[in-house]
Amino acid sequence: MSTEKKSAVTRARILTTGRDLVLAHGFGGVGLKELLERSGVPKGSFYYYFSSKEAFGCALLEDYIDSYLQRFDALVGEPGSGGDRLMRYFSAWIADDCADSIADRCLVVKLAAEISDLSEDMRQVLDAGVAQLVARLSQLLREGVADGSVRLQPDPDAAAGVLYSQWLGAAILAKLSKSRTPLHAALADTRQRLLP
Repeated sequence: MSTEKKSAVTRARILTTGRDLVLAHGFGGVGLKELLERSGVPKGSFYYYFSSKEAFGCALLEDYIDSYLQRFDALVGEPGSGGDRLMRYFSAWIADDCADSIADRCLVVKLAAEISDLSEDMRQVLDAGVAQLVARLSQLLREGVADGSVRLQPDPDAAAGVLYSQWLGAAILAKLSKSRTPLHAALADTRQRLLP
């Protein structure tokens, strides 16, 4: 394996390990020593890959956003009407039968409040990622309206923003209550409001 490829693999391992640690402890609760030990990287190597913990946080969020949007695209890329694909995506937020639901692994749910006061750069990365997702939801709403599987939305961009806000709030409440009830309520409301 070339040095460049080995470096990319190690960097990816740090980011993957970091994501798990941040999901468990928050960004502020993750120490560099634990991160490097868990990822099997020598103690002094962190700054070879990232100029600071904040730079690591930005890279972590960029990596997360990329994988999140890929998962979104895969979920809605399967055949079906716009409404079917929209409900497939939101059903994945719950995924009662597996521990890897979107809500359980969402860094927006975990970090939005923490990093908005901690790091402007990280806040901007996360905000831009949310904007990309909302734009995709808006497009999906338009497709659903066009094929008749979603009720007419006078402003699909605004509707997509409200929809994502509702689901983000439901995910936070689900985390707080340690219950999927808020997510099930959001799914029922989404279905009732959007599907004919």
